[in-house]
Amino acid sequence: MKQILQSLRSGVTEVAEVPCPAVGARQVLIRTTRTLVSAGTERMLVDFGRAGLVGKARQQPERVRQVLAKMRTDGLAPTLEAVFSKLDQPLPLGYCNVGTVIEAGSGVAGLAPGDRVVSNGRHAEAVAVPLNLCARVPSGVSDDAAAFTVLGAIALQGIRLVQPTLGEAVVVTGLGLIGLMTVQLLRAHGCRVLGIDMDPAKLRLAESFGATTVDLAAGVDPVAAAEAFSRGRGVDAVIITASTKSSEPMHQAALMCRKRGRIVLVGVAGLELSRADFYEKELQFQVSCSYGPGRYDPDYEEKGQDYPVGFVRWTQQRNFEAVLDMLAEGRLDVQPLISHRFALDDAAEAYDLVTGGVPSLGILLDYPAAGGVPDAELTRRTVVLPGTAGIATVPGKAGIGFVGSGNYATGVLIPAFRTAGARLVCVASSAGVTGLHAGRKFGFEKTTTDAAVILDDPAVDAVVVATRHDSHASFACSALKAGKHVFVEKPLALTHAELERIEAGHAAAASSGVAPLLIVGFNRRFAPHVVKARALLAGTGEPKSFVMTVNAGAIPADHWTQDRATGGGRIVGEACHFIDLLRFLADAPIVSFDARAMAARTGDTASISLSFADGSLGTIHYFANGSRSFPKERLEIFSAGRILQLDNFRKLTGFGWKGFSRMSLWRQDKGQKACAAAFLRAIEGAGPPPIPLAETIEVARVSIDVAEALRP
Repeated sequence: MKQILQSLRSGVTEVAEVPCPAVGARQVLIRTTRTLVSAGTERMLVDFGRAGLVGKARQQPERVRQVLAKMRTDGLAPTLEAVFSKLDQPLPLGYCNVGTVIEAGSGVAGLAPGDRVVSNGRHAEAVAVPLNLCARVPSGVSDDAAAFTVLGAIALQGIRLVQPTLGEAVVVTGLGLIGLMTVQLLRAHGCRVLGIDMDPAKLRLAESFGATTVDLAAGVDPVAAAEAFSRGRGVDAVIITASTKSSEPMHQAALMCRKRGRIVLVGVAGLELSRADFYEKELQFQVSCSYGPGRYDPDYEEKGQDYPVGFVRWTQQRNFEAVLDMLAEGRLDVQPLISHRFALDDAAEAYDLVTGGVPSLGILLDYPAAGGVPDAELTRRTVVLPGTAGIATVPGKAGIGFVGSGNYATGVLIPAFRTAGARLVCVASSAGVTGLHAGRKFGFEKTTTDAAVILDDPAVDAVVVATRHDSHASFACSALKAGKHVFVEKPLALTHAELERIEAGHAAAASSGVAPLLIVGFNRRFAPHVVKARALLAGTGEPKSFVMTVNAGAIPADHWTQDRATGGGRIVGEACHFIDLLRFLADAPIVSFDARAMAARTGDTASISLSFADGSLGTIHYFANGSRSFPKERLEIFSAGRILQLDNFRKLTGFGWKGFSRMSLWRQDKGQKACAAAFLRAIEGAGPPPIPLAETIEVARVSIDVAEALRP
């Protein structure tokens, strides 16, 4: 299928061939008929892409601070690699989509194939969208009109926050698409509306919708105009739908309002507020969040958990429905807002128009009719990448399939396997875009949105699982059943039940022939500093004491990694790395542990004590309450009157060691490349298993036990 993508690095817009997205639980797969270009939001994204590095930095100063902090702790080279890797990723554009349901995923009620729906889907021939971000289109509403639903919901949410009553005087500052729909919806509420802009064409449209207008280009004083419009009392409310860096609209809004008036920011404006403006009138100010309640709530959007209507009357989906009802009844007229239309293949011209000097409003994109592109062709889940068809198998080189192509996969794992000489056969991603990017960038032969393609491909010798944590065990079991070697990006499993299924799956695979290799990407074992430390410790012949300090950094409590069902929590999801590291350096099984968490945290700030069979002791301080300006990882090892200190995988210092004092590297090396290379050598028959299976299972089991012990 075709989809519009934009390069964050260059700003170039392309219509790319992308695998059709997989439809998940509580999602619907939609065949697109029309999409609307959001001139405000999408212009900002394109302008950001087209800006140089300095321009990008000026637009996102908070990102610059993060980059500088990472540079201080991790070094210049890794920081630049991370920045450019992020900028390399293509951005799927669009969020105003109309189409017909092709397929409904499990748990979907109320929608079926053939239903015409609106959604916040991308500019693509097919989109997979969560149920709560869709609404059925009434029969009397055209696809053209329905394409404005999402923007209408943004306008409606701003109005709901203002809570207008019949007869109130309301100012709308900024008469773009959202502003002009806000005017109409306010008029439908029985409000008197004053529209402010500097574009004569937009002002005429606002007047046709029943608004009084102020032409800023003509030098009219908007505050004086509002004073007259409100009969000298001050307006009841101001809704700002403009997009500007200036704080002047906020200042003007405060001056326009009556005592205890309301101001809602729907667009973008500077927020250098004057206390006096707000204090003397006791003004209310609120920023509106997108389409309404439920936006950015993963339980609502991803898991399909609706809010009870008795407690939250207007969710984002119900706002969609309300806008569609207004369109069906003719009280919201968007036909005059359509200024241009383009075929999907001509999308680049549409974006040149958005960023150029030619006036425009609603730009519609038309998609091929169903008869022109059959569903079977549109919904192809695998795309062979140009220049890779017919690549012959390299003798002795393992074929690798990647399930997952997120930031860590594309920034670290895939480059590590490519450097090690793997044949990159196929990469899978659920939505298709990140998989396409990884496939193009690293030279995969094909990309897919169906992981079964990788499992069934005889050219794939090993599967790398780099998806969200809750799917690791399932993919590992499926790959083992298919007779593939498996490399799982940590963690291996989230529960003991999952771990038992993996053990049983490996045993079953082994009983049918050669046992597939199964390891977790515990890369720190392979870091050059750690390899050196293990060699030094092997000569002591005495137990060791370890103090591992991890400045993990705070992650919001609602982040997916903190969710027990999805991410398993940070102990299972990340602290397992350090349990494995101490297990490797002790070179002895873990016989017991003790763990204590800071009560005020969510289980992500804890001290874990480990006891090993040889008498060694280890303490892991996994802290999420420190400063990001401090290095992330430090390991101190005490043994036989000597000490080793490893600082953030850049410098290893020895105290009391004969013949060793320091090992420093120009750049941080946590062993990812060496780990991938060792795995490849093993499956190609040129080396032993890089991590014994018994240790992999042991570390997974202890990590799960520790996490459970820390939970309240």
